[in-house]
Amino acid sequence: MPTLPSWLTEPLWDQFQALLPERPEFHPHHPLGRHRRRIGDRIIFDKMLQLLRFGCSYEAIADTTCSATTIRDRRDEWIRLGVFAKLKQIALESYDRIVGLVLDQIAVDGSITKASGGGEAAGRSPVDLGKQGLKRSGMTDGYGIPLGRVLAGANRHDSPLLAPTLDRLNDLGPLPDDVTVHLDAGYDSDRTRTLLNERGLRGRIKHKGEKAPIQASRRWHVERTHAWQNAFHRLARCYKRRVTVIDAFFDLADTIITVRSLNRQAWTTHRWDERPNRRP
Repeated sequence: MPTLPSWLTEPLWDQFQALLPERPEFHPHHPLGRHRRRIGDRIIFDKMLQLLRFGCSYEAIADTTCSATTIRDRRDEWIRLGVFAKLKQIALESYDRIVGLVLDQIAVDGSITKASGGGEAAGRSPVDLGKQGLKRSGMTDGYGIPLGRVLAGANRHDSPLLAPTLDRLNDLGPLPDDVTVHLDAGYDSDRTRTLLNERGLRGRIKHKGEKAPIQASRRWHVERTHAWQNAFHRLARCYKRRVTVIDAFFDLADTIITVRSLNRQAWTTHRWDERPNRRP
């Protein structure tokens, strides 16, 4: 059974491949002029998707096509080239051009996951008996398309992470004149309201101690996106220690979520060669 359907993996690979530099099959400076062929990038890309989706170890996913060391080395090479971040940015731009990002409604919320191996962004989790955990402060548009995130230890409060999370809006270009930021009760403070006012943003913040139906706010979009991200087991339980590697997997997952949503919403309005027979 494939990791992802072909109507999703093929456009992802086509764009990913376009971002990679050209490399010869054999190293040009090898003293004998011939040696073992370079493992194909498509093989490593498929392995990265499997790692992201299933959350297994590199040794478990390695086989006769490539080793665990090759997967790690190629992953680090792609991170240095910024390929994962560029791929996510292209997916966002494509979605905005075809469907349109709902940037007048922004939702921000935090989510805590396990980080059994600790690492640069891990901390004591207040909801897991003090074990190591990772918090991501995620931001989405009005539909739930992931716009950016900030990684921190699980012991960090959501409120101080709001400012660096909103800084991710600078990568999106001009924003609508009237932007509403939907927040839960953890952000209910004068400091948060002052921060939003300084940035020219309007806040819709749930008040502490008051119950309200979920329909009363558009905050549920970011909570749904957290659930989409946690469906990738590499993100639901983080074993990586370096922030750059964690961000790379998040960028890849966000790209998949964006392209999947793009296919779903464009299915009834557009036609293309690889269009699925059924709505995704």
